[in-house]
Amino acid sequence: MRVVLDTNVIVSALNFPGNERLVLDLALRGRFEFYLSRFILEVVAGVLTSKFDWNKECAAQVLQGIENAATVIEPPRLPELIADGHANSRILECAVAANADYLITGDRRHLLPIGEHQGVVIVNAPRFLSGLEQVR
Repeated sequence: MRVVLDTNVIVSALNFPGNERLVLDLALRGRFEFYLSRFILEVVAGVLTSKFDWNKECAAQVLQGIENAATVIEPPRLPELIADGHANSRILECAVAANADYLITGDRRHLLPIGEHQGVVIVNAPRFLSGLEQVR
């Protein structure tokens, strides 16, 4: 199973306990194929340092560990898929280019309402985790 994590899932996982952290832990343990893009890593680094006061060295070290666990791809740019959603379009591009089964996001405004795009199922962390439980 191929999975892309949205920036908001990674940021939440690194700062708070909860479902997002569980999903990231599963990714880091290799429970599924985990894909990211440079764009995702750069956005996460920026949010960690600007909104959560992480120092740049600590953020870089943590993100290096995440990068090492993932397959980092450079998806081709597509026409804007989401109006007023440049960053969300970049996330969706990564999921499509990775041929992901799932894009996990907390974005209730732009991404979750789509539900599915080019074979990529878009779900939040709790729904993804409940689906994994049913597979066991």
